[in-house]
Amino acid sequence: MSNFERVDFDRFESVFGRIGKDWMLIGASDGERDNIMTASWGCLGYLWRRPVAVCFIRPQRYTYEITERSDRLSLSFFEGEGHREALVWCGRNSGRDGDKFEGSGLTKEFSENGVPYPEEASFVLLCRKLYADDIRECAFVDKSILDEYKAGDYHRVYICEIEEILCKK
Repeated sequence: MSNFERVDFDRFESVFGRIGKDWMLIGASDGERDNIMTASWGCLGYLWRRPVAVCFIRPQRYTYEITERSDRLSLSFFEGEGHREALVWCGRNSGRDGDKFEGSGLTKEFSENGVPYPEEASFVLLCRKLYADDIRECAFVDKSILDEYKAGDYHRVYICEIEEILCKK
């Protein structure tokens, strides 16, 4: 008899719930422009003997342009529902139209490497890009997932080393 039981993914809120339900903000700077975007797709784990975060950005997003020009990015997480409006605002508005920190009411901070993140976050992962590749239609084993890409706008996948974790005091 097994000492294990099946549990719902929601039980592991520290990873699954934080990204998929609570969402996160991806922050990037190319030295001239700073931006944040809301994301609900991502992974945390261990790869190549390093702690890593994996995030996904569609090519039409303003943050994609900036992330492509940068070696680093931030992943910011919030506690509770208090910042949900800001996350929704950042998901519905483009940084092409103005400063998303200002528009969302979040306060812009910078890491020592110049990566932006919101001061209001509960914790922030400061990351260095290790690998990037595009999701390709031909690589899908489960073709039903292609329904997520009716417009053919496949995400770019970034695997990033987590270099530092900042936690709110």
